[in-house]
Amino acid sequence: MDGTVEKNILAIISDVSGFDVEEITPDTNFYNDLEVDSIKAIEITVAIEKKFQISVRDEDVPNITTVKQAVEMVEKLMKEKHADKKT
Repeated sequence: MDGTVEKNILAIISDVSGFDVEEITPDTNFYNDLEVDSIKAIEITVAIEKKFQISVRDEDVPNITTVKQAVEMVEKLMKEKHADKKT
């Protein structure tokens, strides 16, 4: 995992959830551990989209339940975006 991507995502999640960055690990579950509801999940998603200039499909949002999954999704979307620019 790219440390920069992870740090940025942790900062966003901390900001939206109100939990300290130190309390959040890659395996932290948004819904069970951070009390994120559907509105906060959308806030996190929109902040991530703006920060990384990517677009997350609405149907993918409920499937992303941990920090690690969010980082992996962002890295994947950034790779795809980068690949699209080359063609």
